[in-house]
Amino acid sequence: MFTRFVEPGRLALITYGPYEGKMCTIIDIVSQKRVVVDGPEGVTGVRRHMMPVRRLSLTDLRIKIGRGAREKTLKAALEKDETMKKWSETAWAKKLAAKVRRASMTDFERFKVMVARKKRAKEVKAVLKKTKK
Repeated sequence: MFTRFVEPGRLALITYGPYEGKMCTIIDIVSQKRVVVDGPEGVTGVRRHMMPVRRLSLTDLRIKIGRGAREKTLKAALEKDETMKKWSETAWAKKLAAKVRRASMTDFERFKVMVARKKRAKEVKAVLKKTKK
């Protein structure tokens, strides 16, 4: 059963284009394949524009706004429900943040992670060996 519908107020992740990886809110439905989305720009950095639905990944989060809501109304609704905070606490958002963090690591930071993983694996192996005896 579907639970994530294309509807005004649905929070979505943009998967392609200049705003790729940013969150937006569906404001209005233009046709079967196109919607009007807005960040708002002050919150997520996405301006109000029209885009195809196939470039969006719908989330479970939804805010109560009317069709074609103004930016001021949208901003107030996002702040009232603390929607962006709820999004940042989801596993999906944490996974995206970790991906960005790993991509921005320097060579030395990657080396330190490798050494820490080796150390942890060695300790786990020692504990397992001890419990087997």
